[in-house]
Amino acid sequence: MTESKTIAQIQSEGYDALVNALGPEDAVRFIRSFDPGSGDYTRERKKSFKKKTVTQIGKEILELQKSL
Repeated sequence: MTESKTIAQIQSEGYDALVNALGPEDAVRFIRSFDPGSGDYTRERKKSFKKKTVTQIGKEILELQKSL
């Protein structure tokens, strides 16, 4: 059985893989492209969908996909 890697090992290997695949500059650009955002997604989602059924939400998603 293999030992589990630490998060530090996984991060180090991930960075190395990115640099090898993209080169140093593009690897940095890729990492910087992630934005953790702000706010409380769960609270906002509950507020946004409070009065909608799953069926209604599904229909809205399908309509949006058709318009793309």
